[in-house]
Amino acid sequence: MKKYFVCLTFVSAFSLTFQSGCVRRTLTITTDPPNARVYLNDEEVGRSKVTTDFLWYGDYRVTLRSQGYQTLETNWQVDPPWFEVVPIDFFAEVLWPGQLHDQHERHFTMTEAIEPTTEEVLRRAEDLRRRAMDARK
Repeated sequence: MKKYFVCLTFVSAFSLTFQSGCVRRTLTITTDPPNARVYLNDEEVGRSKVTTDFLWYGDYRVTLRSQGYQTLETNWQVDPPWFEVVPIDFFAEVLWPGQLHDQHERHFTMTEAIEPTTEEVLRRAEDLRRRAMDARK
């Protein structure tokens, strides 16, 4: 009977160890206008509204692109919650019996692109042509 109890205790502890919780980390990005292409650290993660998992806290480079709007390049500082601070993070990652969800959300507003006039395009082309000719000399 004692062997049975020890074996049951060991199996229970072993299974609880592997069923212990973890932390799910997600970033959600919404934009105005909707359906913009979203890049995090130069990697496309989808179109807004988009939710993606992340592994580390810190500075993320966010790039947003949408037809008819200026490309928006900015940074987003993602700070850890209280349960991800050392040494508390050990308990949240390994010993907590459930799953914690650390969700960060951010909304970005893009500005409409300004279409250059014909005269401006011709002036730029002439400047570029002049610089190319000067570089050849």
